[in-house]
Amino acid sequence: MADEALRAAVARRAAEAGAAVAFDRFRRGIDVETKDGKTDVVTQADKDAQARVADVIADAFPEDELVGEEEDALKVVPDDGDAWVVDPIDGTNNYVRNIRIWATAVAAVRDGEPVAAASALPALGDTYVADADAVYRSGHQVTVSAESDPEKSTVVPTVWWDFDHRDEYAAATREIVERFGDMRRFGCAQAVLAMVADGSLEGTITNIVTNPWDTVAGVYMVRRAGGTVTDLEGNRWRHDSKGLVASNGAVHDDVLAAARGIEKLDG
Repeated sequence: MADEALRAAVARRAAEAGAAVAFDRFRRGIDVETKDGKTDVVTQADKDAQARVADVIADAFPEDELVGEEEDALKVVPDDGDAWVVDPIDGTNNYVRNIRIWATAVAAVRDGEPVAAASALPALGDTYVADADAVYRSGHQVTVSAESDPEKSTVVPTVWWDFDHRDEYAAATREIVERFGDMRRFGCAQAVLAMVADGSLEGTITNIVTNPWDTVAGVYMVRRAGGTVTDLEGNRWRHDSKGLVASNGAVHDDVLAAARGIEKLDG
């Protein structure tokens, strides 16, 4: 337990340090590159923020592996041993458009399972930290929403669908607006998961296999805040699951049905 508490503290320090690098350049007109598609963008701030996060982690745990979106970090979470999963700027499209909703996310994992996490959202003034006991937003404990009525619930898509899967994007939107009171689209999966954890949202869905750096920290937060996270089959979600369905627990059956409706799965 003492080790997990230390990892939560390091996750916070690393997330805030990386976020500070990115925030220093936010709305400063930095150069933008594309990776695999027109909307798959990266900036020098992403790369420098990840390097700063890596330095903080290495100071405390020099033998641990690093899984991250940028540069030469691992791209798959190891099933054995201690590792860290890092997204230096989750929501880079928001970042380059001068929208405040983006996060630096850090999760400590052991044998493939998260044991601590932090997400810093400096443009919003919030840092979320999850340890073995609870989740805190800027130092104050938070929990998932208690709402049990789908028609009073707000549910959102977790991630973006590429151009060759826009039918699934449309289906996800339809499933949400026909089942729930309202929908949002924030463009930052880690922010969305943090908002499920703090009760701002009741649920979030996708049917794809997500990148671990986009999700692992936030999934741990939802669970530690009392929520539920499963795959499309309703089984416990892990970093390589197909689909990600996160909710406050009280409306999870409805949120899961919406996620399954994207591909018209039975049941």
